[in-house]
Amino acid sequence: MTIGDLIRLLSDGQFHSGEQLGEKLGVSRTAVWKQLKKLEAMSIPLEAVKGQGYRLAEPLELLDGRAIVADLPRAGRQHLVRLFIEETLPSSNEFIRQRFAQGAGHGEVCLVEQQSEGRGRRGRTWTTPWGRALMLSLGWRFDSGVAALEGLSLAVGVVLAQVLERHGARPLLKWPNDVLLAGADGSLGKLSGILVEISGDAEGPCEAVIGMGINVNLPQSFRDSLDQPVAAVVDQAPRLTRNRLAAELLDELLPLLAGYEERGFGAWQEAWNARHAYAGCDIEVLRGEQRLSAVAESVDEFGNLWVRRDGQRERLAGGEISVRGRP
Repeated sequence: MTIGDLIRLLSDGQFHSGEQLGEKLGVSRTAVWKQLKKLEAMSIPLEAVKGQGYRLAEPLELLDGRAIVADLPRAGRQHLVRLFIEETLPSSNEFIRQRFAQGAGHGEVCLVEQQSEGRGRRGRTWTTPWGRALMLSLGWRFDSGVAALEGLSLAVGVVLAQVLERHGARPLLKWPNDVLLAGADGSLGKLSGILVEISGDAEGPCEAVIGMGINVNLPQSFRDSLDQPVAAVVDQAPRLTRNRLAAELLDELLPLLAGYEERGFGAWQEAWNARHAYAGCDIEVLRGEQRLSAVAESVDEFGNLWVRRDGQRERLAGGEISVRGRP
């Protein structure tokens, strides 16, 4: 019995006694009770009524590989080699890296309900409650060197923004790898982080793992526990499900990767700048412990951010600098 097996039984909206759950799952009532306590510890609220049993306090959509592939149009499906759905992993990016080490990985996608060691940029941790986010990693093998992949994380951000816009959301992009949503008070919260990890020959064949962590439906208690503003898909696109979001993303991402070496970031530059969260704003450029004040301009065809500092224009390259909007 896994957490997912238990959630599938409880997610039908009906009450189930501990005895019924044990019979369907093939375990004792004590084992069921222990798993129910785990659900509560994972911020998955339950309703318990004496004489009736247990059910989920609110619906929780599980990842469904068959539904995702069925919703994937031909343009995206032709590039998909394999789709993995996992309940828990240390890291979906690490999963795809291991697939590359085994001689596979290209065109493979891993979705996971929860990560225990998810990482963001510069080694920061990325955690979300079980089943409340879309944690997606995609592997792709490129013939050209690393230079041909400049701006890839920004192009991926554009794809996510465009998918969300089709469902009524109005996302903004933060250089170099964040997608933001405005709250009711106008403040910007982080909706998604994008992490692209590249290995291989700088001048020749290389392998890329494109990782995305997208908040879909975060409990308020979880948001309150964080030290930064966050947003979720449900805030502006409440009808967009995780499985549908996964299908639409893959339908756009797979062809993007198939043609990226030929087109480059220049094909996405205008779309990124149109959604630039801090264009013309005062920002702080963080270089290690150093903080510099500047005014953000636009990104160029290679994905570099241009800023103006002390009357001079300066180009910021990704991978070594973080940018935060000044209050």
